[in-house]
Amino acid sequence: MISSPLPSETLRMASLASFLAPQLAAVNASIFEKMQSPVALIPQIAGYLISLGGKRLRPLLTIASAELCGYEGDRHIRLAACVEFIHTATLLHDDVVDESSLRRGMMSANTKWSNKSSVLVGDFLFSRAFELMIADGSLEVLTILSKASSTIAEGEVIQLTSSHDLGLSEETYLKIISAKTARLFSAATEVGAVVAEAKEAQRQALAHFGHTLGLAFQLMDDVLDYAADQEKLGKRVGDDFRGGKVTLPVIFAYEKGADRAFWQEAFEKGIRDEGALSHAIRLLKESGALLKTKHMAQDFVKEAIGCLDGFPESLLKTALQDLAYFSLHREG
Repeated sequence: MISSPLPSETLRMASLASFLAPQLAAVNASIFEKMQSPVALIPQIAGYLISLGGKRLRPLLTIASAELCGYEGDRHIRLAACVEFIHTATLLHDDVVDESSLRRGMMSANTKWSNKSSVLVGDFLFSRAFELMIADGSLEVLTILSKASSTIAEGEVIQLTSSHDLGLSEETYLKIISAKTARLFSAATEVGAVVAEAKEAQRQALAHFGHTLGLAFQLMDDVLDYAADQEKLGKRVGDDFRGGKVTLPVIFAYEKGADRAFWQEAFEKGIRDEGALSHAIRLLKESGALLKTKHMAQDFVKEAIGCLDGFPESLLKTALQDLAYFSLHREG
């Protein structure tokens, strides 16, 4: 069992955000500037989603990685904003695909406005992200972030085509979340190292830190979807189940033979009402599937923390380690 030296999940996240507060304020200012448009609906929808209180985790990783490698300029600020635009665009698109009604405890943009508006504003934010990449002037940065964008889309498509598929293997599922979630974490940390002109070993270590951290975050999302307090989660508990998403806890429970007939009715015949959700939660807990998924997330966090071993001890390194711990103990 991994335990953090900090006493609460709030402190774990706040540690890095507080340490980098001036830089994060500069990122937020850049985000606000670049999301403006004479088309009023665009900043209205973008501003709504961005203002819902997201953790700014990915831009924090870009800032932290650059400064951990000794960077003292300001390129990482604009690139952190770029990373957040990519993330926000994917959220807008995901909520449409998943038919989500809540985002961070509030109405999702597609519910408040429309699916069409959300998709188009997501496209706008992707375009803004690419403008920021080009303005940075580094072909290396452009390559990393553009490849991440296409990989995320591929992961989402694979997950869509795998929906309801109880034959989905653990290996394939990990490939899906590597693409749709971990890839942007990895890109966020790697571009920070690139702007700092870090040594190749440091660059690869930070890229792998982001990748394994992203995997842990997604696996804990899978657990929280069935085990969280709904108010703290910021979306309805069981949305993955209602949407027919076969996630790792379901894969584990099905492979173990925990009432296979039920899972087949739920995912192949579409019987996923509230009673079915309650039964699914009970099966996932009793079969140990949720605990097994959390243990896998813990393994990824250990791997992520190990990636920082080659960096000198510093408050920033400690804050990144605490962020990794936070991924296991967050509630939403």
